[in-house]
Amino acid sequence: MTTTRFDAIIIGSGVIGCATAHELARRGWKTLNVDKASTAGAGSTINSCAIVRFSYSTTEGVTLAWEGAQYWNDWENYIRADDELGLIEYHQCGQLLIRTDDDRHVERVATLWADIGIPFETWSVDDVKTRLPILDTGLFGPPKRPDDKHFWDDPHGSITGAYFSAEAGYVSDPQLSCHNLQRGAEANGAEFWFDAEVVSVNRENDRVSGVTLNDGRSVESPVVINVAGPHSYIINQIAGVYNSMNIKTKALRHEVHHVPAPEGFDFMNKGVVAADNDSGIYFRPEVGNHILIGSGDPDCDPREFVDPDNYDTSLSQSQWEAQVLRANRRIPSLGVPHQKKGIVDLYDVSDDWLPIYDRTDLDGFYVAIGTSGNQYKNAGVAGHMMAELVIAVEAGHDHDHDPLVVTGAYTGCDLNIGFFSRNREINPDSSMTVHG
Repeated sequence: MTTTRFDAIIIGSGVIGCATAHELARRGWKTLNVDKASTAGAGSTINSCAIVRFSYSTTEGVTLAWEGAQYWNDWENYIRADDELGLIEYHQCGQLLIRTDDDRHVERVATLWADIGIPFETWSVDDVKTRLPILDTGLFGPPKRPDDKHFWDDPHGSITGAYFSAEAGYVSDPQLSCHNLQRGAEANGAEFWFDAEVVSVNRENDRVSGVTLNDGRSVESPVVINVAGPHSYIINQIAGVYNSMNIKTKALRHEVHHVPAPEGFDFMNKGVVAADNDSGIYFRPEVGNHILIGSGDPDCDPREFVDPDNYDTSLSQSQWEAQVLRANRRIPSLGVPHQKKGIVDLYDVSDDWLPIYDRTDLDGFYVAIGTSGNQYKNAGVAGHMMAELVIAVEAGHDHDHDPLVVTGAYTGCDLNIGFFSRNREINPDSSMTVHG
């Protein structure tokens, strides 16, 4: 049996696992990422809508997202390495938040933006019509499914306008961002092992001591970080820490649909990322003048928690109709293609839909989980926080009783990692939704 030793083992090579490796390697740590997939970003990251937005319902969430966005704007300098596949492009098209009289979440977001100093515009209904003439400004909510007898009712009023955040946008190739981060980490000595499934998280004297892989290889390390996405709860069970965490995670099946933009409208260049809680959807531009449409997780949409190794990967007719027909109400010229196109993948969802960035009750075992669907945009800053947390705790800092606060590398904002604790109570301010 081959035994190898590293300063830290990172389970997972999605965007946050790769960013954690990049950050630790830059600090001189010898890191190893192990992933059951065949390449970086081939798990849930590959199908992320990769939306970069700041529309969260807590001060901490908005601050983190604002800091995280700066990494995408400075990507080449952040990676500091050549990648034979090229570097990702950040499409800064802006994000539109549809306003209605009864949407307290959107108003809370705008208040937080103002408090934190994030620039945004307030659009009137006429502004919305002028800037995005394909949108119907009618009021259709609350969100319904097409089998509801009131789904096709005439609008019962008008939206009240929108908020527009010009610095938001999306990344069109999320898997490439993982490869970029992998190359950046490798330039500082990191290693990545693929087709490598963890079957045991090993202990010695009540402390993590490494992992064993399905091919029999044993890897030693005093630090192991669970960044396994939708498989995170399985890794926590293997490590024996699942029951000791107050906030837990599970895998949620989700669909995103892919439709052509209305004929005659250049959505690729004139479109925006949009959150439409009145219709229960979000959407963004996609290459080839297409539109990606996802569910905003309204109460009427079923939530299907699944085994991450055994779930239906085919598009469902009912969800296709729900999302595309809702989008058709907001964009009447969209039409409804007869052929379903889109993707099915998994979110790693915590009990309150907020991520967990923390240590655990097993010394040396850390988690960056509950992230997929809502934290792609924060990959760089999440890696920064995890690196700082690991280094501080390993040096003796009592994070459970004195939560670590780190400084954002770009904005200089304080980032309280304790907010993302495994032992927090369910946050009542969470929107309990994702724009993935």
